[in-house]
Amino acid sequence: MPRLAVFPKAFMQALCKDGSMQVSEWIELAATLDIDGLEWYAGFIEMQDKKNWVSFRNQVEAYGKSIPMMCCSPDFTHPDPAFRAIEIAKQKNWIEMTNVLGGFYCRVLSGQRRPELSAEEGISIAAGCIEACLPYAEERGITLILENHYKDDFWEYPEFAQKKDVFCKLVERIHHPNFGVNYDPSNAFLAGDDPLDLLYALSHRVVTMHASDRYLLSGTLEDLKKEESGVTGYAKRLSHGEIGKGLNDYDAIFKELKRVGFDGWISIEDGVDGMDQLTRSVAFVREKIAQYWPEQTSSGRI
Repeated sequence: MPRLAVFPKAFMQALCKDGSMQVSEWIELAATLDIDGLEWYAGFIEMQDKKNWVSFRNQVEAYGKSIPMMCCSPDFTHPDPAFRAIEIAKQKNWIEMTNVLGGFYCRVLSGQRRPELSAEEGISIAAGCIEACLPYAEERGITLILENHYKDDFWEYPEFAQKKDVFCKLVERIHHPNFGVNYDPSNAFLAGDDPLDLLYALSHRVVTMHASDRYLLSGTLEDLKKEESGVTGYAKRLSHGEIGKGLNDYDAIFKELKRVGFDGWISIEDGVDGMDQLTRSVAFVREKIAQYWPEQTSSGRI
């Protein structure tokens, strides 16, 4: 049966940039929700001090929760091999961080979609970097999860493997028991793809999921594509929103995940309009889990 986590989407600036929120404050807020765990972010300011890693794990576990997933953003598509070597070293540090926190899944990305990079070259170097990290992850019992990503909060260019054809080719390049897909249906819309088409193409490789819904505050997806490059962070017309009220067909998504035997973690990326919104999103996903995995739900949550 899938288990449920949350990600502090609304508090990234406070936790990662200006320090106006302490990680312990986020833990206390999240612990009030009907969840099983907290998805972590490697860029929390306080994570720079390794002494905090065990402390945060203990705080979370004191509330009966766990830290199953680590969200991080390696940039493996840089043309300079020396830069990529540094990114591999960063990824290994994040894998170790995941291990110390008691997690099992650590995100990887392809990198930024730099204009000078061809599709084949980008796939090749991204796959090589991910494969270079896999033995380190395997030794620690960590699975690397590649997300069909849109754009890291602090990147200039969108994800290299943003679009379905490139993403699927990159996934197909890597076959390892400690590698899988973190599926985010909302991000497929931003790539101009149908999220269900993407899911059907690689559902057998999905081991974790980001649950979110996306809205355009103005304009169209075509307008978004015109302004997505060369701007740090997300385009201003883009917004996260309450799950179940956006464009995603969660009945179709969960039906397919159940069909392929999915039993991994689902992490909610929501709450940009407050904890009440996040609470409603948690309730929506809980209801869907109970609907599509009723036999496990009736015998008690794991």
